[in-house]
Amino acid sequence: MQTTIADHLKNDNRAIAAEAVLRKCVHCGFCLATCPTYNLLGDELDSPRGRIYLIKQVVEGQVASVDTAKHLDRCLTCRSCETTCPSGVEYSHLLEQGKSLVEETQSRPIKYKLIKKMVLAFLPHPNRIGPLVRLGQLVRPVLPGSMKFRIPSRRSLPTLQTSIASTRKMLVLDGCVQPSMAPQSNQAATRILAQLGVELITVKRAGCCGAIEYHLNEQESAKVQMRKNIDAWWPEVEAGCEAILSTASGCGLMLKEYKQALQDDPDYAKKAERISELSKDIVEVLAAEDLSQFHNRAERFGKVAFHPPCTLQHGQQLPNVTEKLLRQLGFQLTPISDSHLCCGSAGTYSLFQPELSKQLRDNKSAAILAGEPELIATANIGCQLHLTAGLQRPVVHWVELVDQLIDDAS
Repeated sequence: MQTTIADHLKNDNRAIAAEAVLRKCVHCGFCLATCPTYNLLGDELDSPRGRIYLIKQVVEGQVASVDTAKHLDRCLTCRSCETTCPSGVEYSHLLEQGKSLVEETQSRPIKYKLIKKMVLAFLPHPNRIGPLVRLGQLVRPVLPGSMKFRIPSRRSLPTLQTSIASTRKMLVLDGCVQPSMAPQSNQAATRILAQLGVELITVKRAGCCGAIEYHLNEQESAKVQMRKNIDAWWPEVEAGCEAILSTASGCGLMLKEYKQALQDDPDYAKKAERISELSKDIVEVLAAEDLSQFHNRAERFGKVAFHPPCTLQHGQQLPNVTEKLLRQLGFQLTPISDSHLCCGSAGTYSLFQPELSKQLRDNKSAAILAGEPELIATANIGCQLHLTAGLQRPVVHWVELVDQLIDDAS
């Protein structure tokens, strides 16, 4: 796509980066069929190709309108279009540059600003979100059903017991929301890897991966958090840890993109590249291990529906890896139609675009339940909470299912 950067943006790194991506687009339209918002709304401006045209206009100097911001905001950044694109257009990165340029000239509505302020004040901070979750759990029994399932119930965590000596070490990211909303995910990962002789190390000084701020156009704040995480992990990296593991595919994707986010930072570029190289989703780690000891009575769980998060299959480009591993362990997986489409969680999307998010969740819920599963699993905390609220039944992280095979093997 031929693009001419406007004179006043010729030295703007965002416009320069956007133009480089725009030039890859050949207008083929393959992305339309796999775009969740286009499928819902039928408006090409709510498709990747349509949004690319809008960003092109901004880069070329056209003043962004309210509609421009609206269509860009409706994007889930699910990256399904990137999986489909034959030209390798890095659409998600283009969208970040485009939204940043648009925000300079197009003021957001008051409601948007208030929600954003509340999100940034709480979600990236575990010490703030934790007390709110605990308060919600106290009043959960008296809440109506729709609200009750938005707050996870308290669950007892299994005790870590293993006689296998740990000869290997990996770091694990706790994140911001997961420690209070689903601590059992990392607990399960810790137990599984302990059985394989791997010690998972949590560095308390590490916090949010930075994704929430980064995708809300607070990129400088996000980079500050990224640097803090790198500083916290670096001693363990230098000591030879094998990997930096995440059980939340959204966080894992952000860690893998530290190298791009900090590529212009003279002090952190090389360190960020190393962090990204070490970053692994839990399924990448387990898929490389001998799991023969866990082949025990997986059939007792009955039919299991596994929802693959967009950040896993499109972002990290790990489609069908988890499904293959679960089948190898003996789990019976039910088919989910249009499994490539987003469930509507998409980070903070459900807070800013509740109607579209709900429609997508309803569609995903229907597709999941069509297979009549006894259990529903996923690989990302956002999807887990979003689907639990919609289905009004528990959705677990798939590592919890594998963890339950440990006691059978003992």
